[in-house]
Amino acid sequence: MKCDKKHMLLYAVTDRAWAKEKSLYQQVEEALKGGVTCVQLREKSLSDEEFLQEAVEIKALCQRYNVPLFINDNVFVALKCGADGVHVGQDDMAVSEVRSIVGENMMIGVSAHSVEEALEAVKNGADCLGVGAMFATSTKADANVLSWQTLHDICHEVDVPVVAIGGLNKDNIPSLARSGVDGVALVSAIFASEDIESECRRLFGTVYNMVNSDI
Repeated sequence: MKCDKKHMLLYAVTDRAWAKEKSLYQQVEEALKGGVTCVQLREKSLSDEEFLQEAVEIKALCQRYNVPLFINDNVFVALKCGADGVHVGQDDMAVSEVRSIVGENMMIGVSAHSVEEALEAVKNGADCLGVGAMFATSTKADANVLSWQTLHDICHEVDVPVVAIGGLNKDNIPSLARSGVDGVALVSAIFASEDIESECRRLFGTVYNMVNSDI
């Protein structure tokens, strides 16, 4: 299953650390109303059963907005909830193994930090790549920051959509212009906002202008 780059433009990665007064479901719906084009459900502390229950609800929500849902790391949950995709990191299950389990009809996203990792991921079946961290981020304190040139080189060496991730916000997104990237993945820039829907509308415009500065 090929990944349509139009779905990669404004990619929301959930983090329940920001779900205080609102439920995660409410936050995701606000983001969808604001124009996010893809949702990645990430849970580090829930059991598989709890994760699956949440994933089924979020999947139904995303379907209403015609937005694909990726599950972070957990292939079991991705299969059971009928997710559109699953995203794995370099230290997770091998891409080829993921493909053998999920089949050809589920998208696989892979984290990449170099041209070599990107090419290897695509060779083994990745449909899209998450590249970063582009800036220092509290979400992954041990992440190495990549250069604009590395992002550019990856984008021009692979034939699948590339999403930049890591420490991105409305102020530094424009610095990725002319790298060839297809979109950005955001965590706190979306979910830490008091008005998620309005912030996503602003972010969509910022990302759209950045991506289309390549043309």
